Amino acid sequence: MTGQLDQALQTANFMATLTNQRRVAFEEFQQSLIYYTKGSSFLITRELITFVKVLIDGGFLKNVVLIDDNTVPVTVEDLEDFYQSILNQYTTAAALYQTTYNEIKSKRKIEDLIKL
Repeated sequence: MTGQLDQALQTANFMATLTNQRRVAFEEFQQSLIYYTKGSSFLITRELITFVKVLIDGGFLKNVVLIDDNTVPVTVEDLEDFYQSILNQYTTAAALYQTTYNEIKSKRKIEDLIKL
């Protein structure tokens, strides 16, 4: 009976640690999606990327006013440059998150999870 209890506790501890590591990795991903420009900050989302691309496709390339995450209007002089910057930052952050997530997923011991 005590062996089963120990095994159950080890499994519960492992699952709690695994969940915590996944949460931390996602929070780091979210933090890496904040784009700063001209004293303003934008959370890079797929919606922001798509919206900026729609503006570019619509011919809005210079001096476009966007509202940042703090509801402050910001003039973006070169929308194409802004688009490339947020797209690159998003793809880099997503790739790092995937690498970290796969590392977490591959671990089978609490000690290995903690080392990450």
